[in-house]
Amino acid sequence: MEELTPDPGFLLELAAARMPYGKYRDRLLIDLPEPYVVWLRQKGFPAGKLGRQLETLYVIKANGLEHLVRRLNGPGGTG
Repeated sequence: MEELTPDPGFLLELAAARMPYGKYRDRLLIDLPEPYVVWLRQKGFPAGKLGRQLETLYVIKANGLEHLVRRLNGPGGTG
């Protein structure tokens, strides 16, 4: 089994990341509607960094932990 190493920078980047295309272009990933993130999961996340961010976002939203990521955006929590 592969050993996982936490990367705090990844969550900081996720908190500030924006959707680069589509209906929700320029929206913070954390602000994407959960049904859309579920749909992306069913369709298959894109390759690369965006895919890893969306997959992580799916787990965060599925477990109701968005507030933890929003706090990383500072006061107001919306970047």
